[in-house]
Amino acid sequence: IMWFCNIFTFDLTSLFLFFFVLIFFADYLKNRNPHNFPPGPFAFPFVGNFFTMDNKHLHKHFSKLADVHGNVFSFRLGGDKIICVSGYKMVKEAIVAQADNFVDRPQDPFSDKIYAGQSYGLFQSNGEPWKRQRRFAMSTLRNFGLGKNILEQSICEEARHLQEEIRSQKGKPFDPAGLFTNAVSNIICQLVMGKRFEYSDHRFQMLLKYLSEVVLLEGSFWGLLYQAFPTVMNHLPGPHNKVFSHYEYLKDFMNKEIQNHRKDLDPSNPRDYIDAFIFEMDKNKDTNLGFSETNLTLCSLDLFLAGTETTSTTLLWALVYLINNPDIQEKVQAEIDQVIGQSRQPTMADRSNLPYTDAVIHEIQRIGNIVPLNGFRKAARDTTLGGYFIPKGSTLLPILTSVMFDKNEWETPEKFNPGHFLDAEGNFVRREALIPFSAGKRACPGEGLAKMEMFLFLVSLFQKFSFSSPDGTELNTEGITGATRVPHPVKIHAKPR
Repeated sequence: IMWFCNIFTFDLTSLFLFFFVLIFFADYLKNRNPHNFPPGPFAFPFVGNFFTMDNKHLHKHFSKLADVHGNVFSFRLGGDKIICVSGYKMVKEAIVAQADNFVDRPQDPFSDKIYAGQSYGLFQSNGEPWKRQRRFAMSTLRNFGLGKNILEQSICEEARHLQEEIRSQKGKPFDPAGLFTNAVSNIICQLVMGKRFEYSDHRFQMLLKYLSEVVLLEGSFWGLLYQAFPTVMNHLPGPHNKVFSHYEYLKDFMNKEIQNHRKDLDPSNPRDYIDAFIFEMDKNKDTNLGFSETNLTLCSLDLFLAGTETTSTTLLWALVYLINNPDIQEKVQAEIDQVIGQSRQPTMADRSNLPYTDAVIHEIQRIGNIVPLNGFRKAARDTTLGGYFIPKGSTLLPILTSVMFDKNEWETPEKFNPGHFLDAEGNFVRREALIPFSAGKRACPGEGLAKMEMFLFLVSLFQKFSFSSPDGTELNTEGITGATRVPHPVKIHAKPR
């Protein structure tokens, strides 16, 4: 009692010091690690490691931490502990060998606000609703052409539209990002909404603009700030608020498409994913499997986002690396000319006869490093990784960058080298360590579509055009990192062949 009374006689410095020690001790008690927990950098009370992270290129920061602490390490984002796994073998152990344990998503502040705290969408949902929605999405997309010749024809038709847009530039320098995004997005739009959009459609261009901004913001400094301190950030101004306003626009766009579909539904002839989902809603009125109109909007947006951003970004990286390596661009064109010529449209049947081109596409996926981190996972039970104890409920972050640049898996990891996917005779060779679509039960359901798009779009572009930078200088390969990693804006020349 005497000691507590004497606090009031302390000077201000002593009082501050007392409260600092008290806060530090309370934080330590709350966040102390269990025995044999993965090591990591020193974390400050409440803020954790937030202000010591490289928020511009988080994947590079994690690579440095892995060099110091090993392939399984931990850090704190605000008050949340996150366990990172690095390197091909350890990432594979977590998301493939222990797929059942690390299949669910942890709570996410952005998703909580966007999805109103519900287990909605294809990306963030868990349990039986996620399993059912994933199976339904994959089977429905297959029914409407995924993996079939009819979808291949749609991609080839869109490739012709893209070629015409490039020709309309008449040799002047132009930014290809918008054209690529529009072309790729039109393919998933046909599967989800049953239609494509003209490149001049202003409302659709706004949709694509907001989509890109959301992806960038969620992985930016402001996005991480919101992830770390959502309660505080909900009351503060800043770019993070654009994520929510943009999502409202995206949801409104999709809601209007759904209402338009309802006007002329034909139960005997569903046209696309939206139609099929509406019919499924009537069959599952009394279930909790996610067949509601709200979830239709959010699942459609997830498909739209996943089917647009990564593939269009891969095509942009293809331009960057093939412009920077004109000798490789010429070898790709020579192989295309020999196998297909310059007049016949490419088909998927040509891929086996274009081993060098196929190797280039796979190497672009590797070094382009489109999704540098991956989605968070949650441990369903106590387990071990790399000899460390992982408690039930822990948040896990597989670092895909560490797989794409693993020195134990790639001969020249830092160099653009199509030879990574060729044998001594020049035949194409698959590499297990290439997992740009993740792996295991949470692997991207649109992987087959993306591979088809990348091959047909890229071959059709380099069949008809030679690409270069306007002043002949090398293009920047550092990239801008958000939830995905995109090239810096560029202007390019397209010379008809």
